[in-house]
Amino acid sequence: MPDKPSVLFVCVHNAGRSQMAAAWLTHLAGDRVEVRSAGSNPGENVNPAAVEAMREVGVDISAEVPKMLTVDAVKESDVCITMGCGDTCPVFPGKRYLDWQLEDPAGQGVEAVRPIRDEIKVLVEGLIKEIAPEPQS
Repeated sequence: MPDKPSVLFVCVHNAGRSQMAAAWLTHLAGDRVEVRSAGSNPGENVNPAAVEAMREVGVDISAEVPKMLTVDAVKESDVCITMGCGDTCPVFPGKRYLDWQLEDPAGQGVEAVRPIRDEIKVLVEGLIKEIAPEPQS
């Protein structure tokens, strides 16, 4: 993996899970990782319950907008993490693919989104330890 690994988070609407995961990775790893997110069928807005759940933990995703998944986004990423998008993500040799089985927060209130947010944080923390650990001093 390069000095600065790149990660692409993909879910169907790029409005909940992938947005929270991208925000967690950016928040926890800082500039040690290049972060992207996209959707196979992007929604119009980020899920308000996801925005509120992340705001509760001091991470602001209110300015984010769902983005369309492109072949280039996959090509430019070292790790592609899917979250319930099935076979819509293009597969390229030499890329690492993970599928995180997470409940879809679409249409749910913030109470239901909090455990999803917390589960994503744990998964992201594990990913950071693997691909971009803190530099040893």
